[in-house]
Parts: sequence; structure tokens; C-alpha cells
Amino acid sequence: MGVEFGKPLGVTPTPIPGMVLIELPVHGDARGWFKENWQRAKMTATGIDLPDFGPVQNNISFNDAVGTTRGIHAEPWDKYVSVATGRIFGAWVDLREGPTFGTVFTAEIDPSRAIFVPRGVGNAYQTLEPDTAYTYLVNDHWTPSGAYTFLNLADDSAAIDWPIPLEDAEISMKDREHPRLADVVAMLPRRTLVIGSHGQLGRALRERFGDAIHIEWATRQELDLADDNLATARRWRDYGVIINAAAFTAVDAAETPEGRAAAWKTNVTGVAALARIATDHGITLVHVSSDYVFDGRKESEYTIDDALAPLGVYGQTKAAADAIVSTVPRHYILRTSWVIGDGNNFVRTMARLAARGVDPCVVNDQRGRLTFTSTLALAIDRLLRNSAPFGVYNVTNGGEPASWYEIAQLIFRMTGNDPQRVTPVTTAEYFADASGPVSPRPANSTLLIDAEKLGFAPDDWHDALTGYLRAHAAAPATGADHQV
Repeated sequence: MGVEFGKPLGVTPTPIPGMVLIELPVHGDARGWFKENWQRAKMTATGIDLPDFGPVQNNISFNDAVGTTRGIHAEPWDKYVSVATGRIFGAWVDLREGPTFGTVFTAEIDPSRAIFVPRGVGNAYQTLEPDTAYTYLVNDHWTPSGAYTFLNLADDSAAIDWPIPLEDAEISMKDREHPRLADVVAMLPRRTLVIGSHGQLGRALRERFGDAIHIEWATRQELDLADDNLATARRWRDYGVIINAAAFTAVDAAETPEGRAAAWKTNVTGVAALARIATDHGITLVHVSSDYVFDGRKESEYTIDDALAPLGVYGQTKAAADAIVSTVPRHYILRTSWVIGDGNNFVRTMARLAARGVDPCVVNDQRGRLTFTSTLALAIDRLLRNSAPFGVYNVTNGGEPASWYEIAQLIFRMTGNDPQRVTPVTTAEYFADASGPVSPRPANSTLLIDAEKLGFAPDDWHDALTGYLRAHAAAPATGADHQV
């Protein structure tokens, strides 16, 4: 069978998720033929699921005889398979953990056709012509410590209809001894790393994701973003997602010389290191941003397209990190405000003051919405599960904006205390007697939520506050009382 000339470039999905068949234009004449075997710009612009997978190695397997049969091997990297000379019958079996485990796809591949094989999909072929050169690009280097899994070529569940019966084929003894489908150890997803796992958001993520085996949790002591050896701290190619739930958030301390250095080191230098790692290894980086990237002077809600104009050091570090993360090909930036979770925060502070008989003064010239960490964790989960478009998302709870003073009054009322015990003051009055530097606060921290883009409509912050007070406010929290 000769090579088919003149086909247009085409990409067709297969029953195995993420695996696509590519028709390649081949140009030929009496002298022979020429093709663009992998053309990054054209192929990734087809609009179908053919990723820019970043190959780092090109391998060729030359086969002398018809009937040479190899596989079924699944490796922890993506593979782009084609044929330079000859023709093969290819068989692929999904060996990834999940609902499509065991799904089979077969096709003939000659120089005018290629196939993209995702990580964890078993790959096998049988030569149909002599002197067949089977080629493949991969996006990682082989290592003995990698996760591999295999399936027997003769497995009854897969029931692959080999053109040349296996008893007549040339097969290695090792391939003959691979396990049947019932005994295969499924390939787990690429790992998800949560950095800052002991913080308020980290704890909400742990509650959201549970004890999933592919998720790793790291405290600052276990993984320091400012470590010079961060690039070699993990085998990063094994990771699919990094969620950075660690940040320097002491906004007033950031205005001191020591705090300024610490804020930039954690919020910018560390994030820049993560951005390099994510870019180099095709990892999705989830970055949590802040309303402090804006100056708060806008009268309406802030959109994702509004220009950044941070007022203080903390806001400047978060804005710088946003700019860095936006250069990562696979990124989610979640802008949020007034975060409340399992730890010391404004809600717990007000509840404790109410219970102790303290009548607080609370600022009434800053407006926004509370964001509960359970909502942030849900948003991260939805974006990742839905493979949402990469980019910036505003994430807060819903409902009408309010001032800190109005929220404090509501907390007093919900805890059975007189809301009139709360006294409204301006931000300037509140910090008039401050003993150290004070970071400027945005007067307007209200972010516009696009529920359709986000994939869900966040709960009204009033309702979330009610549930939070029932579940958390009575519990003790460490640290000094929160100030706004």
C-alpha cells in the first residue's frame, strides 16, 4: 500500500479521552515524498484537543519483519506517534484510573497519519510491512523511577483483533508475560500539589478534596517557595496542577522594612519560581490574588479587565505576581476579597468580642463582600474539573456589598448580641493611634462575579456567614484579634 498524498491536515477525536488521530499532508513526486511530521503552530491551531505538549525527545523503533508486535505499554508522559517508512496496525488501551479504563481504539498508521497518545494510555503496534520505522516524540525523559503500567497483548477484555495472529507474531518474552486487564495497576492522574496546606485556604481545600491519593499537601516547612533548590525539589513532570495557597498576607507588616522584604520574597520571588516550573513542565498553576491589586476608587464593581493600581506593598506584590502568573500557558488567577476560613479572621474576632462584652469600633468606609474559603475551594475544584478556559476569575461570595461595620453589626445580631454595641468609624479614625505603619486599604473591594464563566453561582455571603457562625465561630482560633 502506497502513501496517500495530498490529504488536508485534520484532527479527529477517538473514544479514548485526549487521544486524537491526525491526518498529515504528504507531498510527493517521482523522487519520493515530504511531510511536516509535527508542526506545532498548525497542529495546535486546529481547534480540537491536540495540545502543545512540549516534546523533549524523539525516538525511532526500526522493525525488519512483518508481524513484529510491541506493547501494550503505558508511560507517565504524552507521546506523538507516527511512521517514517512502512505501515503499522496500532492498538491503544486506556489504562488510566477512571470511567474510561479499558477503552480500546485501533487504527492503521502510515506516513500520512499520526496519533497523539496521552499519558497513561497503553500503546502497542504490529508491523504490516517490512522495514517499518516507527517514530515517537515524548515530553519527558525515561527514568527508572517513573510510574509505568502494562497490559497483555492477548487480553480477552481488550479483545484486540490483531491482523497477524499473536501466535504467528514476533513478540518479546517480556511482552507475553504482562498482566491481564483485571490485574493491571491503573495509572493515577498526574499529581496535584497544594502549597500552604495549613492555612485557611489549605484546610478548606483538604476538606474539599479529601484524601485523594494523587493530591500532595505541603506546608512552608516542607516546601519553601524561596528555596534556591525549588526547581529540583520534586520530579515536577509528575505533577499536573500546583495550587499555591501560601502567601504573605500581613498587610500592615508589609509596610515595614523587614515585612516588605518578606512579602516580596514569598508573594513574588516564590511565585516566579513556581511560574518557571509550571511553564517548563506543562503544569497548571492556580494562583490566588486579591482586591488589593486595585486602588478602590472605582464606584462600580471591579471586573477582571480593570487596570491594576495597588496602593500599598502587599497590593504591589500581589499585582506583580498576577503579571508573572499570566505568562504561564496553563494558569488560573482567582481574585478574591475579605477571606474567611478556619483560622483567625474578622468574623471570629467580632464573635469573640461580642461574647466578652467588648464594644468594638469598626470601619464603615470600606465596602466589599466576604469570601469564605469553602467557596474559594469550590471554585478551584470547578475550574479544574471543568477544564475551564485559562485566565483570570473573580471569586467572592454573592449578595449585596456591605461595609465592615455593617458586617460586624450582623455578626453581633446573629450571635444574640445588640448590634448597637458596634460603633462606626472611618479608616483614618480607626488607625489614628496606630503604633506602626499602616497599609492603605481599597475603599471599594467589590468584585464582579461572572457565574456562567465560573461554572456556579457562589452562595450569598449572608447565608454563608450564618453557616460559618454555627460551625466555626465558637471554636478557638490562634493568633491576635484581626484588624481591618
